[in-house]
Amino acid sequence: MSETQNSKPYDLGERTKKFAKRIRDYVKNLPGTLASIEDARQLIKASGSVGANYIEAEESLSKKDFIMRIKISRKEAKESKYWLELIEPKRDWIREKETLIQEATELTKIFGAIVEKSK
Repeated sequence: MSETQNSKPYDLGERTKKFAKRIRDYVKNLPGTLASIEDARQLIKASGSVGANYIEAEESLSKKDFIMRIKISRKEAKESKYWLELIEPKRDWIREKETLIQEATELTKIFGAIVEKSK
């Protein structure tokens, strides 16, 4: 697998899977408050949907379907960022939260660029 200078995979399928897995590790270490539990459920769904819709886009039957799936991936990356911003982690997980927010932001931008280039 090729990597960028930031050691992030070029392969978006792998990158989105890694993002979803990191989210799951992050969620395991959240405080057990009702708010954290509910927000974490939403975060898990959104983060997994980023990659799942990207996989669907790769298998799309038309350009219109491809663009729609990429837009959904972008939307789910934005939603992941939203839930990450709401959740208050334990003190030793704040840096990971910031890193995950950055990754969600980068994925949003990547999917946005794909949409623009596909038009």
